[in-house]
Amino acid sequence: NVLFNGLSKLPFFAEYFSNITLSHGYNGNLSMNNFTSSLFYASTYINNRSVPSFRDPVSNNFVPYFLIPNITITERFEPLLGVNMTTLSARSMRFEYKKSRILSLSLVDYQLSENNSTEWVFGTAYRKRGVKLPFNIPGLNSNKLSNDLTFRLDLSTRDMFNSNSRLDQSNAYGTGGQREITIQPSIDYVLNTKINLKFFFDRRRATPYISSSPPITNTRAGV
Repeated sequence: NVLFNGLSKLPFFAEYFSNITLSHGYNGNLSMNNFTSSLFYASTYINNRSVPSFRDPVSNNFVPYFLIPNITITERFEPLLGVNMTTLSARSMRFEYKKSRILSLSLVDYQLSENNSTEWVFGTAYRKRGVKLPFNIPGLNSNKLSNDLTFRLDLSTRDMFNSNSRLDQSNAYGTGGQREITIQPSIDYVLNTKINLKFFFDRRRATPYISSSPPITNTRAGV
């Protein structure tokens, strides 16, 4: 992870922003489900080096020391580029560009499956101090509250593509994928030091790239 917040110290940006943060992150992982020792492994020494010498009579391939059925590589840029800004008027803006991929190599049927993902995230928030509610709250002696009110809006779009290829062929064919669009507005109001009131709306729509899957839309809202 790399963070840089020196832009807010420049005179031009200091007139409008109290904080500007640039971020970049990378995460990589290599894993295998399991591995076993081969009972048919045999080796010989050539130039003081141990090399496999036993071939499978069916495939004519050398038998390795370890039999590994599957290897998976996961790489994520979270984010590849991220910008987080806060203005002097307590308004914040956030932008992130993310990329990720998952490679799964099967040494049983000799296929490579690949999942690629690209995501754009935009968020903004604004806090208004001393907002007086137009109605009374029961149990508070009929006093109208005057606390902080925070507006938030998050938008994101994500594209995912799945493909598969065989090791003895030069072409790859698509197996799936979809585009996801998410809209998340919310309003937070502080009642007191122990209670926070939140109105939220969450809508997610997934549109597949293949005709065998239907589009799916999920909507949640509440208090």
